[in-house]
Amino acid sequence: MNRILIIDDDEELCDLVSEYLTGEGFTTTAVHNGDDGLKKAVSPDFDLVILDVMLPGSSGFDVLRELRRESKIPVLMLTARGDDTERIVGLEIGADDYLPKPFNPRELVARIRAVLRRVHTDDEVSAPMVERINVDDIEISIPGRWARRDGEELSLTSVEFDLLVALLKNAGKVIKKEDLSREVLERDLSPFDRSLDMHISNLRKKLGRRTDDDDDRIKTVRSVGYIYTVG
Repeated sequence: MNRILIIDDDEELCDLVSEYLTGEGFTTTAVHNGDDGLKKAVSPDFDLVILDVMLPGSSGFDVLRELRRESKIPVLMLTARGDDTERIVGLEIGADDYLPKPFNPRELVARIRAVLRRVHTDDEVSAPMVERINVDDIEISIPGRWARRDGEELSLTSVEFDLLVALLKNAGKVIKKEDLSREVLERDLSPFDRSLDMHISNLRKKLGRRTDDDDDRIKTVRSVGYIYTVG
């Protein structure tokens, strides 16, 4: 049974979300301010955090920044509908996904399950036959869910790791954005969804440029998708 921490100052919303998630087989705990939420989120007691942006005291962004210094726990951020800035900032800081308020509870459950599937290594979806991939100075272990550049471990979110796996499996080939969205985010790409672009941008920064030619490892193929270039 997956344990969900909800950090949101709207107590009525927390009660409704908790009731719905409980009916879907999750256990939930709700906290109504950022400081207390952060203390619980860094503990090993939860499998995923639902984090609102607007909180009394420390904002959701502040909580996420601090959390990412200590933990890789999956985070689904709740943002204001139509506010692209909140979504972009949340993804830049390290959120695994976002959902604008108000939201359909069924959509929330679908997003939660998609994120959790990415981090459960014993899930059939996350256990491909190939266990390790090496491309140039990048090495990844799929069962161990770690990635190294020139022997140094990279701090990747679950989404960034799965994107890197997909890109390295197809190194030197263009992958369509639609295919990446379905494979990694487990949803169709919508016209105004910037999630994939932001995750790719974060991954590109963490990988750094190639040391031999100072070139980007992941290149954008305009109107098509992305390619992991081979040195």
